[in-house]
Amino acid sequence: MELVYRVGNSLYLNLTNRCSCACTFCLRQDNDTVGESQSLWLEREPTAQEMIEAIKAADTDGRSEMVFCGFGEPTCALDVLLETAAWMKNNLGLPIRLNTNGQGNLINGRDISSDLAKYVDTVSVSLNDPDPVRYQQLVRSKFGDQAFPGMLTFAENCVKAGMNVVMTTVDTTISHEDEDKCRQICSRIGASYRIREWIA
Repeated sequence: MELVYRVGNSLYLNLTNRCSCACTFCLRQDNDTVGESQSLWLEREPTAQEMIEAIKAADTDGRSEMVFCGFGEPTCALDVLLETAAWMKNNLGLPIRLNTNGQGNLINGRDISSDLAKYVDTVSVSLNDPDPVRYQQLVRSKFGDQAFPGMLTFAENCVKAGMNVVMTTVDTTISHEDEDKCRQICSRIGASYRIREWIA
């Protein structure tokens, strides 16, 4: 199973294929790979020890950061994420980023921001759209109407917990006017805003 893969100068960690969303623009609808990976579909979810061993076997020298992001929502495997992040924080000395749909509190039934803040430096949250209805049409979350406010609360809690929070949209999915609305949301929360390129 491919647990660690390279994108640019970062190493990405593939914890799970589970996700609370079925985004209309999700890469995994048509692809098996991202970056220099071969296939990100997992036969089963790895343990934290398996993740740590895979990281030890990878070339971490000169890497810019470690990123929790694979073919699933990393917070669906929160215990493995936290144990792996704790080991990396103590042994690698590299910044740690979490790429997430922002529904981790809903997935785990509690506020997880304080747990993440012990190890994670940056949280990148997929904002996707400033309108709750259009957001749900894009991401098709299993949490329905709870998904959008839950994502905003998660992002705000991560800011309050002291992490660097970046909220993102995909450049082909919304108008420039809606991008301005997203900037206003991020400003209110205390997060940065980034428009990311859509990759076919």
